[in-house]
Amino acid sequence: MIPNITLTDAPTPEMRRAIVEPLVEFNHSRIGKPETYRPLAVLLSNPESDEIVGGLHGATAFSHLWIDLLFVPESMRGIGIGRQLMAQAEAEAVRRGCRAAVLDTFSFQARGFYERLGYSVFGTLNDCPPGHSRFYMTKQLGGQKLT
Repeated sequence: MIPNITLTDAPTPEMRRAIVEPLVEFNHSRIGKPETYRPLAVLLSNPESDEIVGGLHGATAFSHLWIDLLFVPESMRGIGIGRQLMAQAEAEAVRRGCRAAVLDTFSFQARGFYERLGYSVFGTLNDCPPGHSRFYMTKQLGGQKLT
């Protein structure tokens, strides 16, 4: 069979599922155990309206915390809120058995913030976006050695 190949800029959740499910099955066959992907979020909300105004979003999988998003409104920066969000996510990741955390940040974002929290760069993608760099960072969690 020669498959059809289709490009779309509007993939549906079903399309993603059709790719993810066999990939997860393949991964499980290679790592010897089912891997538990669990979402994780630490939210900032307005105490008067409960409107979410920022926070951290990620997941735990493969014994790692994967931080996808971190946003603290400018009016709340510099008073330790970002550090609190990171600490809560990292503590929950350790409770879930994670041994490291991974994230990425752009050169115009928060590399120094993450470095002050113990993260180090393990990879750089230059000129992404043009004129800037993207840094891939990691941190050991829970006192466990990375191998």
